[in-house]
Amino acid sequence: MTHIDDEPGTVSEPPRGGRGRRTALIAVAVVVVAAVAVVGALGLGGGGDEGPGAPPRAGSLVPVTRATLTERTEVDGQLGYGAEIPLPVKATGTVTWLPEAGTRAKRGDTLLRVDDRPVVLLYGSLPMYRDLGLTARAPGGAGDAPSGGGTGTGDGGTAAGGGTGAGAAGAAEGAAAPGARTADGGTGKAAAANPSASPAPTGAGTTAATALKGMDVLQFETNLAALGYTGFTVDEEFTARTADAVKRWQKSLGVPETGTVGIGDVIYSAGKVRIGRPGVRLGQAVGENALTYTGTARKVVVNASAAGASWAVRGTAVRVRLPDGTSVKGEVASVGRQATAPEGGSGEDGAGEGAATLPVTVTIRDQKSVGRLESGPVTVEYVGREVKDVLTVPVAALVALAEGGHGLETADGGFVAVKTGLFADGRVEVSGSAVRAGLKVRIPE
Repeated sequence: MTHIDDEPGTVSEPPRGGRGRRTALIAVAVVVVAAVAVVGALGLGGGGDEGPGAPPRAGSLVPVTRATLTERTEVDGQLGYGAEIPLPVKATGTVTWLPEAGTRAKRGDTLLRVDDRPVVLLYGSLPMYRDLGLTARAPGGAGDAPSGGGTGTGDGGTAAGGGTGAGAAGAAEGAAAPGARTADGGTGKAAAANPSASPAPTGAGTTAATALKGMDVLQFETNLAALGYTGFTVDEEFTARTADAVKRWQKSLGVPETGTVGIGDVIYSAGKVRIGRPGVRLGQAVGENALTYTGTARKVVVNASAAGASWAVRGTAVRVRLPDGTSVKGEVASVGRQATAPEGGSGEDGAGEGAATLPVTVTIRDQKSVGRLESGPVTVEYVGREVKDVLTVPVAALVALAEGGHGLETADGGFVAVKTGLFADGRVEVSGSAVRAGLKVRIPE
């Protein structure tokens, strides 16, 4: 019978007196193989799942394969919507309507009512810090001519005051016809130069509406157009056409059509919100903490060990196991910078009853995969170590050699010494001079 036991690294049968030693070696391997398998099953392989395939049967032959092994670690987390944040309510008065906790609001929805006037949600990053509308220029203000400006002299109608805007119009009127004779023999607008005479109507001292400008105007107009109220140019100017669109919007809200948006009429947020617990009751005066909110997406918060949070890097992919056993994909979105010591422990360098922790927020892109669950304890699984393109065998294939170390039993009953690496997912990384991909090894009985 031909034996394939002359491969490099193979423990072959000696020509003389070696049968007893070989039998003893096999006996030792059989005795300790159970212990090796138990070691792998106890989690030295990363605590991962056994994989989609069934575990190999004792006595069966399995090939050495190249694969990527991933060691996974689990930590506890809490599913929810995150911390509730107070809405910046700037309206003043009495709260006359509040939404129920858990209500979701989008752009254009009413968040609450103050003095029976709606406070509306709009999208943006710039807070509301002033009223938006058309402003009136006061007499003598910028752009107006000084008092008396725009009148002509008795001998030539030279403009006095040299104002711009409305005042300049009066000056132009005084200089329109230099030297022209009037009924009383004067020239130009000489009558207007007489302080005791009634001045002719001029542009000086009048009021005129001007366009309010700013990035807050652009933000508001963007929202107004998104709600379907158009007819103006979306830019940084609040014009008369913007005011007309505001009036149409106000009519739909059932409020006076003033064309002006008060500082307390709207609240900006980055997007849709989920209403939290109210801080006031109906009939009370509105305050800064009248209403709280969160985002509408469910997320997971993990209190990770500050000493072992190297895995928590923004963008890191993780898996979240829900209470019903299903797993969904997640991603590290943020990591807190301030460590918190647990109660009863010092929290310094892991001393005390527990180590200091950092809050790690994990987002879940596919919200539908979470189902209807809104809160509860979950398990977050992340990659601790990973080796790619390495030779692997099932953990159950390892045997302990009499001379020390681990080995694999080949198809012909010989043994190959191997060096083990990462244990993960029921498999183990192996290396050695006689180990190659495709080599058939036996699962010991």
